[in-house]
Amino acid sequence: MRWFFFSLFVFLAAFIYWKYYYPFTDDGVKSGYLNYTVRKGQIFKTYEGKLIQEGIKTRSGMGIQSNEFEFSVKDKKIFDVLKLNSGKIFDLHYKEYNGALPWRGNSRYIVDSIISMRSPDK
Repeated sequence: MRWFFFSLFVFLAAFIYWKYYYPFTDDGVKSGYLNYTVRKGQIFKTYEGKLIQEGIKTRSGMGIQSNEFEFSVKDKKIFDVLKLNSGKIFDLHYKEYNGALPWRGNSRYIVDSIISMRSPDK
């Protein structure tokens, strides 16, 4: 009986680690226009943001598709840079996890660095 409970405990611990702490993607980059960044939450205050990626372009130059990338930010310093530069084009490095934790953010995608930032061409 002890062996069963020990095995169950080890299995549950391994599953929780895989689901919430093991990065599914270690090295991902998304690029697009920063739509917004906010600090929100009832109990756990987290930093959240949305990046609008460029869609398929028509001949007239108008986009017909818009891809949204919703993410969480772990570091307040990164959040402060994003907060002050809404509307600019960013290349964001992120890690993707199998599940979201309430104190880490609402998203499975956690931005851990800013690769580049530039103003949009107008």
